[in-house]
Amino acid sequence: MGQAQTVEAAMPTDAQSRDLWAEFEKHTGGPDKPGQLTFTIRDLAREFGVTARTLRFYEEKELLSPERQGQERLYSRRDRARLKLVLMGKRVGFSLEEIRSMLDLYDLGDGRVTQLKVSYARFNERVERLKQQRAEIDEAIEAMQRASRSLAEMLKERGTPAA
Repeated sequence: MGQAQTVEAAMPTDAQSRDLWAEFEKHTGGPDKPGQLTFTIRDLAREFGVTARTLRFYEEKELLSPERQGQERLYSRRDRARLKLVLMGKRVGFSLEEIRSMLDLYDLGDGRVTQLKVSYARFNERVERLKQQRAEIDEAIEAMQRASRSLAEMLKERGTPAA
């Protein structure tokens, strides 16, 4: 199945899109600040609990592109939204390159449909991968607990308590 087919099959319903973005807002600082057009590095660092160095790093990685007024960086609402997406993506385990590839789909001129489809598909892939990892961890825990019980029994047979 090709990329387009995979993305198309993963297309969310309107309710699913709203739920995804509601979850996004919940974890990334709430709705946009109405009326505020620009943000300083201090504003964004404080709002999102990151360091100025982190913001400069994201700028270096071309995830953010603030305007410069002398030495001061001024971030747009678009930069703020991109930062929210970067932080959410990192929180769920995406690499910065994966995040950038999803962000770069914003400017295609299709009303963000491609970006939403691709992001939705990648989020679902990530969920499945995490579920598999969780199952593997659960299996490892069970194996360790069985081994621990066996060791405790062996110690008991030798007249020595396990603890």
